Amino acid sequence: MTHFDSSKVNRRDFLAASTGFSAAVLAAGASAASKKKETRPKNLDLIKVGLVGAGGRGTGAAIDCIVSSPNIELVAVGDLFKDRIEGSLKRLREHKEAGKAVKVTPDTTFTGFDAYKHVLACDIDLVILATPPGFRPTHFDAAIKAGKHVFMEKPVAVDPVGVRVMLAASQLADEKKLCVVAGTQRRHQQSYLEMMKRIEDGAIGEIVGGQCYWNQGGLWVVEQKPGMSDMEWQCRNWLYFAWLSGDHIVEQHVHNIDVVNWAIGAHPVSAVGMGGRQARVEPKYGHIYDHFTIEYEYPGGVRVTSMCRQMAGCSNRIGEHLVGTRGVADFLEPGKRTITARRSYKFEGDEPNPYVTEHADLIDAIRSGRHINEARRVTESTMTAIMGRISAYTGRQISWDWVMNKSQLDLSPKKLEFGALEVPPVPVPGQTQLV
Repeated sequence: MTHFDSSKVNRRDFLAASTGFSAAVLAAGASAASKKKETRPKNLDLIKVGLVGAGGRGTGAAIDCIVSSPNIELVAVGDLFKDRIEGSLKRLREHKEAGKAVKVTPDTTFTGFDAYKHVLACDIDLVILATPPGFRPTHFDAAIKAGKHVFMEKPVAVDPVGVRVMLAASQLADEKKLCVVAGTQRRHQQSYLEMMKRIEDGAIGEIVGGQCYWNQGGLWVVEQKPGMSDMEWQCRNWLYFAWLSGDHIVEQHVHNIDVVNWAIGAHPVSAVGMGGRQARVEPKYGHIYDHFTIEYEYPGGVRVTSMCRQMAGCSNRIGEHLVGTRGVADFLEPGKRTITARRSYKFEGDEPNPYVTEHADLIDAIRSGRHINEARRVTESTMTAIMGRISAYTGRQISWDWVMNKSQLDLSPKKLEFGALEVPPVPVPGQTQLV
């Protein structure tokens, strides 16, 4: 396994160096790669894939990509940690359907904060970006500049500075005709597609309000072991640090928020909300909240209540509920998506695995030459969640215009290096300042 030590560089440095990276770092592998690609069919019968982020979700996404379509090969993997690459490759190679498509070698495995650069320099057509979302803007920007098609997990940023990087890179993807699909799999899920088709056709009239939820129990946690630096611990325990996950309203609840934006056909104009840290108070849970409630106002005065919680021993509720002038649409019960209106509807059809379908849709777009780019809409949904988090953290009402155009909030550490890294204080509404 080739190992590249992390340099003392922050996200600003990554972005500043990205142009040079595209021209210089890629050059080492680009000339040979381009010669190989010249002999390949233009319709890319064989699509070579690189994976950046070899955790559970990244490994699952690689499997989903391979099994979604014929003639897919995984040829390169990068992650911050060697043990995660080893575990990922073991799982991949043992997979009954995907194992034969794993062509990764020791020369195409990379570790460290700059592993993404070396994956992108390999002979790949498509890259899967599945690191903690705090790294997504840097990696997506580099991937588009490198001319790669992209599948990226949600969310796609943790702060407004990262959102702006994503939007600029999304525009560049359009200019380069690169295909981009995001891990908001409901956009590729048959029951959601059928429901949305009817909502857009006016089945419930004009949407006047609604609710969305992701209320569930606790999740995994990694405790800091002797000899484990603060940086390593935070990266392994990434759910609980806002610079890595964005907090769970961003990391997880973005799915439901995205559905609301989709149905209304717009992002909110403002948000006001609250949250706190009541059940997960031990230091192992970092500094994030364990519950949020946000009221989003959309154009036309439409108000939607957003609620998310990660607490053990509580009732679960995950889904969306939309109220229109002629009826309601209920996405709350899996397998029983319903519209209650003059023209009532209940989805009862077959539903292929949306985690696989999203990759099949991406591969089909790449091979057919049909341009598809989901980056902007997932970025807007990510910003919607960020706006709610900022409101809850500060106790202030937040406008879309301010958070999109004026906020200078950048949660990334000053340096990305293994060593000491202070845990930020738990936000306190009324005391935590807007940035």
